[in-house]
Amino acid sequence: MAQKPSIPKGTRDFLPHEMVNRNYIFDTVRKVFQKYGYLPIETPAMENLSTLLGKYGDEGDKLLFKILNSGDYLRDVNDDVLTSRDSFKLMSEISEKGLRYDLTVPFARFVVQHQNEIVLPFKRYQIQPVWRADRPQKGRYREFFQCDVDVVGSNSLLNEVELIQIVDEVYKQLNIRVVLKFNNRKILSGIAEIIGVPDKIVDITVAIDKLDKIGIEKVNEELELKGISKEKIGKLQPIILLSGSNSDKIEQLKQILAQSIIGLRGIEEISAIILALKSLDIVIDVELDLTLARGLNYYTGAIFEVKAKDVEIGSITGGGRYDDLTGVFGLKDVSGVGISFGADRIYDVMNQLNLFPLQSEATTKVLFANFGEKEAFYCLKIMKEMRNCGINVELYPDSVKMKKQMNYADKKGIPFVVMIGENEMIESKISVKNMITGEQKLVCFDEFIDLVK
Repeated sequence: MAQKPSIPKGTRDFLPHEMVNRNYIFDTVRKVFQKYGYLPIETPAMENLSTLLGKYGDEGDKLLFKILNSGDYLRDVNDDVLTSRDSFKLMSEISEKGLRYDLTVPFARFVVQHQNEIVLPFKRYQIQPVWRADRPQKGRYREFFQCDVDVVGSNSLLNEVELIQIVDEVYKQLNIRVVLKFNNRKILSGIAEIIGVPDKIVDITVAIDKLDKIGIEKVNEELELKGISKEKIGKLQPIILLSGSNSDKIEQLKQILAQSIIGLRGIEEISAIILALKSLDIVIDVELDLTLARGLNYYTGAIFEVKAKDVEIGSITGGGRYDDLTGVFGLKDVSGVGISFGADRIYDVMNQLNLFPLQSEATTKVLFANFGEKEAFYCLKIMKEMRNCGINVELYPDSVKMKKQMNYADKKGIPFVVMIGENEMIESKISVKNMITGEQKLVCFDEFIDLVK
């Protein structure tokens, strides 16, 4: 007996009803992006490894899926490399490309490559899959979709404010209760400076970014392993665990970071964003969280993370300001800021909370029963008129028992079944069964159109 086929761990197949729900998320997000003037782009699934490596930190580089070179990729590899059993050295010889880890670094490459074809500030959105060689677990996949929205070529903090408005509107439309946590990398740099380890800012951000996952004790252990003394870790704790309102935290930070120029600049940026938001009708909770670090190395200013209130899952949206990501590709001083909606986690949240609409524009609204060739041909003309009216309809392809056709409509969740036999054709009427109520009646065509709409 042949072995049942399977798919790689951390990936998923999606059935039609799941795709309808996923497309509901994509369509909602896309419409909000467009309302704010963002335009779509796409980039290839694979990029040159030279584009990807070194942009996500050591941990991110380890999670890149590499693609083997075509042909006999071992032929020209030095024997010493082969026998050394050093996978990193070997990989550099046999792989030049990799699957994209996120959409932000490819976007930076895109901006530099097409700088003469775009107008700055450039506002784009991108909805595509990304891949990470992570350990699969609840809410964490190896292949998943991101819905990114970014603006590059502007330093204005109004861009950050606009992104928070987008987050607010998307989750209001999806009916998910969320909290948006934000921080600023300059504040984190100021904290590292004040406690006496300015050169350890990357180690600090990588460690405290795991606080929710591994707890404070494990974070402290990791900081010690990175060469930060217990004394300095002790100074760090009360700062990142500051409590109170956003205003309370800012006032305390002003005192703590009084001797740090970069730290005070971060506080100014945070304060300006909070002030702008006060004049807007923002529904979501916005909370300054000093433990928020965002592990990616390219962030330099404001950073954001959104979590669902009613489901235990990781962040469902995240992002921040990156001042010179295009600089690594040769285009200096082009600041950008963006956020990424994790479509797969949003789907899991909505599925768990039963938030998807019962009926979708994508699904069939009317099934025409098949009584035979003559009746089927008669139905085709009516179905064409209904499709012209924007109604999704289909004809059962075979003239089989009515019970089988009704079961088909029931399993697919089709709300109306039309039955046209000899009598209906003579009277130019339509016999309609409402599959939800069980009611069946004879109506004229125009009346039925109004009923369905």
